[in-house]
Amino acid sequence: MSDTTITKVDSRYSPKGPEGEKFLASGKHVSMRMWENEQPGEPKAPSAAAYETVGYVLSGKAELHLAGQVVVLEQGNSWVVPQGAEHTYKILESFSAVEATSPPSQMHGGK
Repeated sequence: MSDTTITKVDSRYSPKGPEGEKFLASGKHVSMRMWENEQPGEPKAPSAAAYETVGYVLSGKAELHLAGQVVVLEQGNSWVVPQGAEHTYKILESFSAVEATSPPSQMHGGK
């Protein structure tokens, strides 16, 4: 029999991670999280994750720095950060985005 489990998460009550992200629905192979109203400032510390990340910008503007490249992310843009790639983000305007990670970021402490 196949898995028929349905998970619903109301983001108003989602737990927050160590960097302010909200954890959304999470399955066995993929999870979602949301960054809301991240404010401009210095770039985040560079990091490399044990999961692949795909994201979608809901509002605002940020720079993604990865492997010597700088990509400006604006409303309606989506992006991919490969598993293990060192990268950082610099928020330029109040920024909200949704990301999906595989395997689930929660398995790796959210980072």
